Amino acid sequence: MDSSRKILILGASGLIGRFLTGDLRQRGFGVVAVARKFAASQVSQALDLEMPLLAMEASALARLIGEHAIDVIVNCLGVLQDAPGNDARAVHRDFVERLLSAIKANGRVIRLIHFSIPGSAKDDHTAFSATKREGEQMIAASGICYVILRPGFVVAPAAFGGSAMVRAFAALPLALPAAESAKPFQPVMIEDVAATVAWLASRDVEDGSVSGVTWDLMQQQPVTLGEVVSSFRRAFGTSDWPCIRLPGFLRDIGVKLADLVSWLGWKSPMRRTGIVELRRGVTGDPSAWIRATGIVPAELDGTALRAATIQDKWFARLYLIKALIVASLVVFWTVSGFIALFISYDAAAGLLRSHAFPSMLVAPITVLTSLMDMTIGVLIAFRRTCGFGLIWGILASLGYMIAAAILTPDLWIEPLGALVKTGPAIVLMLVALATLDSR
Repeated sequence: MDSSRKILILGASGLIGRFLTGDLRQRGFGVVAVARKFAASQVSQALDLEMPLLAMEASALARLIGEHAIDVIVNCLGVLQDAPGNDARAVHRDFVERLLSAIKANGRVIRLIHFSIPGSAKDDHTAFSATKREGEQMIAASGICYVILRPGFVVAPAAFGGSAMVRAFAALPLALPAAESAKPFQPVMIEDVAATVAWLASRDVEDGSVSGVTWDLMQQQPVTLGEVVSSFRRAFGTSDWPCIRLPGFLRDIGVKLADLVSWLGWKSPMRRTGIVELRRGVTGDPSAWIRATGIVPAELDGTALRAATIQDKWFARLYLIKALIVASLVVFWTVSGFIALFISYDAAAGLLRSHAFPSMLVAPITVLTSLMDMTIGVLIAFRRTCGFGLIWGILASLGYMIAAAILTPDLWIEPLGALVKTGPAIVLMLVALATLDSR
């Protein structure tokens, strides 16, 4: 294997891109990994570069390729659904157009390995799949050296989006609706995907036998989504658990809520596009890929998965509960502040007066604390400001407890125990803060 090639990975912070970066570097390839934003734990080398890829013109992309003498480009960029900061057309089509211009302007033969989705164009009913297919068509018509890879459901040590959702259902006594469980869902292990990219990267860029090809990457044995979840249940040790099958109306409510919160920055796999693509199924024909590379894909029959560790189980069990925690905290802060300010203002102010609170401070304190509570709730609701809102909520709760201990200590023995209950609320915010990272 020729590992002297320089490889540029675009979208290197994602599920596939991050694994490829580490795998190819271990194989000895020189890898330049680029993403809009890396988590602090993902940056391991100086060649892990943060760049605004979607804002870069073709000339800037050409400079990036030329400065690092890139031989192979691996494009892992993708978004599931339009939302603030996410535009399927901009990612899957417009960026690909600029990338192709940059490759042509470079003047060298460069192989593009482009990740797309399996299936037929006639089944493309979402902006996600339609723009993915447009990107494929542009690449095929470009005349450059390219390989389009269409992986099935990717199973990796890390979990994000749909792969995290599958783990959550496997680790909890929940079952998908029958219609979704029966959908074909051919998986592929991330190690087989990485082996394919390494095999392609080692081939001569002018080798016509691996240029202008499209491969489906997935196991040969057809399976359903329900069988994939069952494989994970065996890994989690939950195969014998009785499960509650979620009714369709709960799924539909979840989809509407997921679409709504996507405008707040939360990227749930339960959004409308995710469900439409799930109903389409994941199928393809991996024979051309297997024949060309000699790679025999692992079968997800329960043996391909390692036994789940305690951290795997905690993540899977908390994945859905995390959403409930954040939602409950948003409601807790915004509703409590709204009630105190608009519905029960007299009662809230009277509570302070009844505990000998200085009368001149009752009104401003009641108004300011109510506004602060609602502000904390709004901050927690938005993904970008959630961490700040949680920290502010913890500090505000501690401030309430300390102020009450100094100014109105008898509130601590109130029959309803309002201040005593603040302690568990702080713990819940600490849990939300600890599980906030998504990558």
